[in-house]
Amino acid sequence: MKKTATAFAVAALLLTSGCTNLSKTEQGALSGGAIGAGVGAAATAIAGSSIAAGMIVGGAVGAAAGAYSGCKQDDKC
Repeated sequence: MKKTATAFAVAALLLTSGCTNLSKTEQGALSGGAIGAGVGAAATAIAGSSIAAGMIVGGAVGAAAGAYSGCKQDDKC
């Protein structure tokens, strides 16, 4: 659990360091990926499965959903 908390802290630091001049599509993909990874890690930790796999799958699904939502806001889809 200590490694997971450290990974989240590092990810949050990296995500907030380069968020200037992003389109809504890019912002959606970035935030959706981060939220999805967090939810995936939490869900798999509760279920007793691989946390890394949950983060990967959750992050990918979250990034795709966030990018689509941002694309709709940019009126480019």
